[in-house]
Amino acid sequence: MNHLHPYRPSILPIQQDVERPLWSVMIPTYNCAEYLRYTLKSVLAQDPGPQKMQIVVIDNNSTEDDPKAVVEELGAGRVEFYQQLSNVGLMNNFQTCFELSRGKLIHLLCSDDCVREGFYEKMAQPFEEHPEVGAAFCRSILIDDRNQWKGLSDFEMPHSGILPKSWLHRIAELCCISVPSVAVVRREVYENLGGFDRRCGISADWEMWVRIFAHYPMWFEAEPLAMWRVHLQSANNVNVKSDVFIQENYNTVETILKSYIPETEANKLAQTTKQNCAFLALESADTLIKKGDIPKGMLQIKTALSYSKSPKVVKSASRIILWNRTISILKKMVKSGEYRKTL
Repeated sequence: MNHLHPYRPSILPIQQDVERPLWSVMIPTYNCAEYLRYTLKSVLAQDPGPQKMQIVVIDNNSTEDDPKAVVEELGAGRVEFYQQLSNVGLMNNFQTCFELSRGKLIHLLCSDDCVREGFYEKMAQPFEEHPEVGAAFCRSILIDDRNQWKGLSDFEMPHSGILPKSWLHRIAELCCISVPSVAVVRREVYENLGGFDRRCGISADWEMWVRIFAHYPMWFEAEPLAMWRVHLQSANNVNVKSDVFIQENYNTVETILKSYIPETEANKLAQTTKQNCAFLALESADTLIKKGDIPKGMLQIKTALSYSKSPKVVKSASRIILWNRTISILKKMVKSGEYRKTL
């Protein structure tokens, strides 16, 4: 199944003479040493030993802190450390994680996220009991930079189990696997399907989950066993309203619809998914206009309307334009003193 693909890097199988643990916990990091402490502690608290678990921190050439020092302090020789010679970008750093992994199960755990007690024991069970399962993910807890709980992810089913085939439409419409940290994937699945699709940028994990589900059964664990963090420096927070991310999100939608959804069903699904992309662009437009960057804001509104011209999108775009024009006029009146004269 592992054919050469122009946008998906290959992941080669492990040589037969290499000793393989059950787990490869691969922790990509970049300028995140303080959060890395929590991440490593949460993993090491469940460490079954080197014969069963490989733990590696892969640093994307951090410039503001020293993740190696954290690994040496907490890992005490137990945790491997690899540093890129230069910043290779988020997806290429993920690719290095796959290439360095030796375990049968890969857990790609971002260095600002954590696992709760019992994660590895509980998440191994579906793979042991159901050899056909290619990946598993659990409900998750959203935390802030002070480790305070901010919310829980949704139930994909009322109980743990293999997701029905109809779930393809939900994951194709919305990336309900919040971050890679909540998921576990058989290494052979990556070997067969390849790495993250480079066309999709930071949304590549979304395309990957759809790709895996289109080829393998997937397990949903109803217990919230992982925690993912939102903070000012997180990749999601930094990129969520950027021009590049919005375009990558749209590219992901196009890739998913054309690759995994039957043509007879894709048109209806496209209306919803493209409308979601449009609303993302409108959020960006509203933020830009409020900051005073009206030209870029208007460009984002134009982008939103190119994705979808549904009544909801058009109404929201009109509201942003009218509201911000009203605010602009009022500011001019206050500045000129005309507003005071009307009072």
